Amino acid sequence: DTNNAKDMREVIIIIIKTILDFDICTCFRYTKMKTATNIYIFNLALADALVLATLPFQGTDVILGFWPFGLALCKAVVAIDYYNMFTSVFTLTIMSVDRYIAVCHPVRSLTVRTPLRAKLINVAVWVLASAVGLPVMIMATGNTNICILNLPKPREHWWPVFVICVFLFSFLIPVVIISVCYGLMVRRLRSVRVLSGSREKDRNLRRITYMVLSVVAAFVLCWMPVQVLALIQALGHVDLGTSQASMAAMHFCIALGYANSCLNPVLYAFLDENFKRCFREFCIPANSSLFLEEQRKRSLRQERECAEEEEKEVVIDEGAIPVCAE
Repeated sequence: DTNNAKDMREVIIIIIKTILDFDICTCFRYTKMKTATNIYIFNLALADALVLATLPFQGTDVILGFWPFGLALCKAVVAIDYYNMFTSVFTLTIMSVDRYIAVCHPVRSLTVRTPLRAKLINVAVWVLASAVGLPVMIMATGNTNICILNLPKPREHWWPVFVICVFLFSFLIPVVIISVCYGLMVRRLRSVRVLSGSREKDRNLRRITYMVLSVVAAFVLCWMPVQVLALIQALGHVDLGTSQASMAAMHFCIALGYANSCLNPVLYAFLDENFKRCFREFCIPANSSLFLEEQRKRSLRQERECAEEEEKEVVIDEGAIPVCAE
């Protein structure tokens, strides 16, 4: 049954997002997690958590077949949806530029990539997202039956304009910027040797870069179907609700977009060593034998790294990338 499938989709997404966003936000209480990259990741988690608050209302709308919550909640839910979309893509774009600076301009990155600047950039991202979120909140209209965007008349003229603008600024332009940044990074990493005096630091640079790339790739794959379908519907004047198959495709694409919010924390957990270490410390009591064993292994690993660095001279030439800890 289509309605049961949609209801199950909402329930699963709510449960997964609650658990994963709690984990992300909890781990950021550790000082070692407060780096520029992780501050941007926290911004993504914050946007995802806000969307989590809207899913019960959207799920109820799907189950009942009408909007029972009135105008105020209609405006809030629609605005948060667009805030999440734009805040996420803007943050991912900033993260890609941040990685580009770290890899291609390592000396400059020491002064540019600071936690304070990252926090200020996060604030600027939310302000910029308000350029879309606030107008959408004003245009959203709801009563006891529906919750929709009430675009200016004639709607058949303004709807394609609105969809094209959303597609350009929330998808196409950011993806182009991200692609250019990663193209330059790949060329840089392939053309030079990374000489930092520590193999662990070299691996750390590449690991963080690949993590950000994975998060960006997941965003593109999850949001591209619904963006393309909306564009086709607006430009081709195609009604996707004319058949059960087209409706199922649209619901699947929408669910895929929301699933991206669940996928992000999983990627952090698998690819970010600091996150995994802090999460283990959060889950394992400090006085437990497992915690003490973990501390012993880490101390041995650090001693081995220090011994390696003392045995060899650190050489950094013009073609090498001095690698910072983050």
